[in-house]
Amino acid sequence: MSSANPLDRVVDHVINTRFEDLPPAVVAKTKTFLLDTLGVGIAGSAGTGIPELKQVAAGWGQGAEATVWLTGERLPAQQAAIINAYQVHCLEFDCVHEGAVLHPMATILSAVLAWAERERGKGRTISGRDLITALALGVDVSTMLGVVTNSALRFFRPATAGGFGAVAAIGKLAGFDALMLKNALGAQYSQTSGTLQPHVEGSPMLGLQVGFNARAAIVSADLALAGFRGPHDILTGQYGYFALFEQNDYDLEPFLARLGQDWQMLEMSHKPYPSGRLTHGVVDGLGQLMQRHGFAAGEIAGIVCEVPPLVNRLVGRPDIPNPEANYAKLCLRFVAGTFLAHGRVDVTDFRGRAVLDDPDVHRYAALVEVIQDDNPDLNALDPQTIRVRLRNGADHAITLRHVYGHPAAAMTEAANVEKFRRCAGYGAIPLEAEKVDALIATVGALESNADAAALVALTLARQN
Repeated sequence: MSSANPLDRVVDHVINTRFEDLPPAVVAKTKTFLLDTLGVGIAGSAGTGIPELKQVAAGWGQGAEATVWLTGERLPAQQAAIINAYQVHCLEFDCVHEGAVLHPMATILSAVLAWAERERGKGRTISGRDLITALALGVDVSTMLGVVTNSALRFFRPATAGGFGAVAAIGKLAGFDALMLKNALGAQYSQTSGTLQPHVEGSPMLGLQVGFNARAAIVSADLALAGFRGPHDILTGQYGYFALFEQNDYDLEPFLARLGQDWQMLEMSHKPYPSGRLTHGVVDGLGQLMQRHGFAAGEIAGIVCEVPPLVNRLVGRPDIPNPEANYAKLCLRFVAGTFLAHGRVDVTDFRGRAVLDDPDVHRYAALVEVIQDDNPDLNALDPQTIRVRLRNGADHAITLRHVYGHPAAAMTEAANVEKFRRCAGYGAIPLEAEKVDALIATVGALESNADAAALVALTLARQN
């Protein structure tokens, strides 16, 4: 393809960037979100449908190339990538890039670590420096597909866009040249999938779509290594990504011009609560108002949430009786009710019928009204305004320019570590304290580690 193909500039960024080119802040944030992603993946080992998924995946082929985090099953790399990606995203607790409306690390890290384990079995190790570089580049590539679009979200970007970041990361680690990386990205585009219908229905298939694209990334890399040619004009071509997934409403040039300068890892947001990111504003707003004005949940007569169109469309859904966990996590009203009933929103607040059917949660959820504001940005998560009317007639309101967890309202590193420690106790098997400490220390010094795939062994719990 000619140099007019914007994919050439993306590929050049990936193959020419070295660890030494990463600013220290990017290295630090990459390690922060690596630890966060491992933590939520460990917690997700007890997520909906995990036993069934493992049983099905075991029938897709035999091999012991890579490992399922925490529980340690050995599977072919593709199957391990699917399961680990699902474990990362199934709790709705993984980090997010708000500008792209995308959870890039779920797809990227699950694919990359499975691939790195397979390479280790062939006698090739991946250094911590190389892993950090690959993750930062993968996040750049996947978030690009969401950041540059102006159209309303139509497909599930953590799956569709996330897979391209995984291919870029694997291609970087594998030492692909420009042609091989373009072939791999073309192969990924040919497998790209991810619909929002499971989001609407609260189906666990939502997170499994992340796994499908993580698996596809390994397949794509393998095809490129075999010399299989993929399509190259996959971004702006007649039937390219932006035409198919984003209605051809995009502005790519400003992003490309800043590649290597504006690192998207620095724009990543934590998820302080295991629910859809678009539900976090009501928790943050209510928490701040209750602390500032000293009222209790029982004093509230009504709540009005004024939110952008994206928030209303995806999480403004009604509270329903007997919800499944996947529906409840993506219902702003239910999440608000959970916070008011329990004083927190954590993993255990969506596990089991007792909490999902809690009458106090649903009573508080009934107090919440969601109103769409006139924000012209169809991909905006904020600002959000939370208004509370008390039984004594008092009114209080707060406008959140950014919701807690955003880089401008960031979680501290101490809070990141505390979240990781909590997650390590929420998995199908508790991870021993010494493994928790070792993972924190190993990720913290990752750039000096000669074998990044050794991280996986530290996620494995002792089983009786």
